[in-house]
Amino acid sequence: MNTELDKAKLELKEVGYLKIETPSTIDFVAEIKKLKKEKNAVILAHYYQEPEIQDIADYVGDSLGLSQVAATVEADIIVFAGVHFMAETAKILNPNKKVLLPDLNAGCSLAESCSAEDLAAFKLKHPGHVVVTYVNASAGVKAHSDLVCTSSNAKKIIDSIPKDQPIIFAPDKNLGAYINKETGRDMILWDGACVVHEAFSLDKLVELHLEHPDAKIIAHPESEAHILKVADYIGSTSGMINFVKTDNSKKYIVGTEAGILHKMKQEAPDKELIPAPAKEDNTCACSECGYMKMNTMQKLYLCMKHELPEVTVDEDVRKKALIPIERMLEISAK
Repeated sequence: MNTELDKAKLELKEVGYLKIETPSTIDFVAEIKKLKKEKNAVILAHYYQEPEIQDIADYVGDSLGLSQVAATVEADIIVFAGVHFMAETAKILNPNKKVLLPDLNAGCSLAESCSAEDLAAFKLKHPGHVVVTYVNASAGVKAHSDLVCTSSNAKKIIDSIPKDQPIIFAPDKNLGAYINKETGRDMILWDGACVVHEAFSLDKLVELHLEHPDAKIIAHPESEAHILKVADYIGSTSGMINFVKTDNSKKYIVGTEAGILHKMKQEAPDKELIPAPAKEDNTCACSECGYMKMNTMQKLYLCMKHELPEVTVDEDVRKKALIPIERMLEISAK
């Protein structure tokens, strides 16, 4: 190692995120815009990212929208402001492009609930089943799958499978149970869940609704069944935004990660938005994903400046995982 930067890069690879110091006076917005142009980079951000990152991104969306954009992007570098499985999906679709993630430690509790090895063993116990995997899963899990879905297209994906075909649905049991109810299927569900969407308190939600009886409750299908039962609308993050934007009501209690409120306010500035309450008291009394919030403007800037951390996928795994993702994109486009 001959330079301090080389040492910093080595440290980065070891710990998984950037520790290079930046001047406190730096204008991150201006510098990031400059780097995007210089490096022919595109920034894709999920709705759950902090507002500043959403505002500077070239595209903000849910998992389906981000996957569709990642499949067609022409930039040399894809900077994924989200969590690890999202960046992996972008890399699977773009093997010849550099894919960066501001913080490699930005994982997903749901993805971590199902390993490739465990899913492979589970499949052996249920021969003859088609495996449909929610996009919130690792590349290795996708490689063991027949189809991938998102919350936006899960029903459409399941409806594309013959009624008499047995199905394993992984890893989200709450989304799987909701789709079972919507489609009349009896899919075998992997026992996994998102800690963020299981953090909502029904008792507190009922109390909140009593305070705001004119508010409609909207919820993400990763939420528990008792939350979905009281919801006026159930849908993906993009679906929830569109509902609030087009619905005639003026007030909504929003049951998903609180980061969505930023884009929702931009799309529906005349609506009153109230985050659904979490079981545990915290600073915002709402449910936030600590993994999503690991990405910051500083890390985004450093990530683009040094083109690290880079997300890679084993080529054999990538080729296998690409098949169910492309099937999903093909069905979604119909």
